[in-house]
Parts: sequence; structure tokens; C-alpha cells
Amino acid sequence: MKNPVRRLVAVGAALVVASAALVGCGGSGGSGGSSGSGGDGQKSGAVEDVQFWGSWSGAQAKQLEAQATAFNDSQDKYHVTYVAKEAVEESLLTGLASGRVPDVVLWDRYNTPLYVSKNALAPVDDYLAKDGVDVKQFYDQALSEMVVGGHTYGLPLLVDNRSLYYNQTLLDQAGAKPPKTWDELKAVAEKTAEHNGGKITKAGFALSDPGLFSMWLSQAGGSMYDGSGTKTAFNSAQGLDVLNFWKGLLDANVYKLGFGEGADAFAQGDVAMKYDGPWALADLEKAKVSYGIAQPATGPNGDKGAIMGGFGLVIPNGAKNADGAWAFMKWWATQPENGVNFAKISGWIPANREAANDPYFTQNPSYAAFIQTMEYAKVRSHVPGASDVESKALIPALEKFLAGEETAEQALTEAQQLGDKILADSN
Repeated sequence: MKNPVRRLVAVGAALVVASAALVGCGGSGGSGGSSGSGGDGQKSGAVEDVQFWGSWSGAQAKQLEAQATAFNDSQDKYHVTYVAKEAVEESLLTGLASGRVPDVVLWDRYNTPLYVSKNALAPVDDYLAKDGVDVKQFYDQALSEMVVGGHTYGLPLLVDNRSLYYNQTLLDQAGAKPPKTWDELKAVAEKTAEHNGGKITKAGFALSDPGLFSMWLSQAGGSMYDGSGTKTAFNSAQGLDVLNFWKGLLDANVYKLGFGEGADAFAQGDVAMKYDGPWALADLEKAKVSYGIAQPATGPNGDKGAIMGGFGLVIPNGAKNADGAWAFMKWWATQPENGVNFAKISGWIPANREAANDPYFTQNPSYAAFIQTMEYAKVRSHVPGASDVESKALIPALEKFLAGEETAEQALTEAQQLGDKILADSN
């Protein structure tokens, strides 16, 4: 999950079209789909095909293909084939309307409630009960994104969060240690920032992603929404604390909007600290930059905050080989060694707690902080309309604030007014 703002608006029209076609399909009260013993081109006793869709392409597609091959080699009943789809959600909707869907999908968990409401996904409750799968083996936050209306729609598979990357060389040169608090973060940023004639040549901290506001707000002790989920709550003292801290960084000239755009400034050694996820590790290894990773800095009162994202595996309604899909899902998600093996070829952290706490991660300095942060990381809000609140109301206002076009109070008030309207329209 590289970007917390999800692309949900683009599929809205397709959802409306597909939902009409789905009205007559109905959802399974149990596991959904049909038995793996039949289906097009499948014969009793023969190896059964399992179609696996996902949005990953290129090098990432090869990672999924390798994992599918490992499953295929582990048994002789099913054969999983991965098919890359550029926009897997839209492709699934089209398939649902035509009756041609895959058996299993690599799924952005955040999308689950939206597609359950359109009868696109099959619950796996019957499979869980039949095989005695203990869902407590997964990070509860990751699992929560797969549960809608008391039913579970798939298994959480991969998790991520944003932790604090720091350039070890720049910190050593400044005589600084990785920061643990906001105050320390600002102090280290000021020590490591470099200038030439007033122009920043090395940024102390990359304040480039306003989409991480909810993480900062958690660190400040605030909330994005009220308890009812019908009103925003970020226009608060805690919200102002976040923006005032951001302004302090900008005023200290440790970062300038647009610094390093068009390149990976951290990998080039031009940024001392940034928040990023485990997907950044591969590029850093190639760049051979000296770096470390620490847990996110705590806020003014010691509050911790981090955002969890990632993927799961789901079975669409109408899948021809739901049994084969489930066998693949269970093999990957519930057997820790398979999650660890996939991490070794992909870099992704498993949603399975035992797998994530394997020495491969906990004794690896590149992963240890991410694993520690997982213990308190929270997924994005399940409130209806939350995605639009962030993408259409909050982030545009925060961008104006960072550009110096609005004060903190103006930005939060503007975002609150539009955000509350979006929530009202969504409930």
C-alpha cells in the first residue's frame, strides 16, 4: 500500500452497472462459489485449475508466480495460475457482470466493505469452521478489514506500515541519534539539514506526504472521526498540533516543498529522514546507502501512531473452483513458513503473527522496527465515505497549508466543512 488514498471514485460507475447484473446472483450464505470438483475443463480425479488474479505486474508478478509454483509443487490436486490485471477491481466487476470471474484475487483489504455491498465477494465462514482455522493467528487490525456484517470475506495476507527511515551517515556526521519523539525529530532534522546560500542541499526530514496526516494525528492523541462516524474530528487541538509541528519544520528550513521531486532523494543521500514502508528496502539496497529504520516518533504526550495497510486473498462470488482457491489461501496465509518464504522473494511482511515474528524479520535490522510498529499500527477508518473525506477534502486543504496558501486553522476548517458534508451524503 504505497498510497493511503485509494482510487475508489474511478470504479463508482462500474459498480452501478455491475450491481444490476448481480441482483439476481445472490450471495452464498456459506463459502460462496461452487465446488472445485466441477467447472469448465475440470474432470473428477484430474488436476483442477485455479485462476488467480491480482494487480501486481512485472517483477512483482514473477514473485506471485513463484509462490503459485511453490503451492503447485506442494500437492497434486490443484494448479494455480496467476493472471495480472492492471485494474483488478474493475476487471472483477466486468467479470461479475459477464459471469467470468477468477477463483481467487490478491485484494487490497481496504476495498472489502465496498465490494461486499455489491455482492462481489463470497464469505469464507464455512471454510474457517470446517478447517478449524484460528483467526487469532492474524494481526487483528488486518483481519478487521476482511470482516463485514459479522462475516469474514477472505484471509489477510500481507501487511505494511510507515516507519522512520534515517540516513546513518548524515546522522553520524551531525552527532545525532535516531529520534524517538517529535521534539527529537525536529532537533535531528535541524542538525542534519544542509544549505548553500540559503538553499537546501540536504533535507533534514521529507515532509512530502500529507496523506500521512492520520498517522501524525494518532501520535498527537487525536482522532479522524467522532464516535458515531458521522462527523469529522480532525479539526481539533490535536489536529492543530500536527500542522503547527509541520510548520515548525518548514520554518526551520529543514525541508522545502518539492525538494527532491522526480528522484529518490533519500536513496541519493539528500534526505536525512523520511517515513516509508518496507517496499522501499529493495531500492535502498541497490543504492547502497547507509540507513537504519526506527519506529515512528511519539507525539507531545507520548502517544504512538502508525498506519497499517496491505493485501488479503478473497474468493469472488461465482468462482468455479472455490475449494481450490481456499486450499491455496489456507496454504499461504495460515502456514507461517510459506509466508516467510514469500517474504524472502518479495520483501513483504506476512499478516500471520507467527510468520511476521520469525527470526528472518525480528533479527533483521531492516525489518525489526516494522514488526515492532505492527503491534500498535491501525488500519484506515471503516467509516462510509472516509476515503473521499481524505482524498477530496482533507488532503487538498493540507496541500494548500503546506504551500503557505492557508493557515492551519483555515485548512482544517475547510476540510471539516467539506468532510462533514461527504459523510452526511454517505450515511
